[in-house]
Amino acid sequence: QVQLVESGGGLVQAGDSLRLSCAASGRTLSGYVMGWFRQAPGKEREFVARITSSGATTYYADSVKGRFTISRDNAKNTVYLQMNSLRPEDTAVYYCAADRGGLGTNWAASYDYWGQGTQVTVSS
Repeated sequence: QVQLVESGGGLVQAGDSLRLSCAASGRTLSGYVMGWFRQAPGKEREFVARITSSGATTYYADSVKGRFTISRDNAKNTVYLQMNSLRPEDTAVYYCAADRGGLGTNWAASYDYWGQGTQVTVSS
């Protein structure tokens, strides 16, 4: 079992930045693909970013490419999402997820463990 806890969300103005953190316990994350997803009210949960187990390769949704950066520190058992140039449409609950298979995809069903989410609100 892996427990994931997100933190770092909040209320910001358009153009501002936030860094989300996802801390894991119960098992090391070093062998897991890690992903960030988000869900706005009334919307489906959507892929934001993922990172391979080594941290060597990252993938992003087109909507955040160039603005968001996913990273991980396996020594700290933590994954991050740096969000720059935030827009009102980025407003959502952001979830950290882990894929124990170590491959990962852009689809939520591929992930085995989820955090409780952290709210990000971007005002215009």
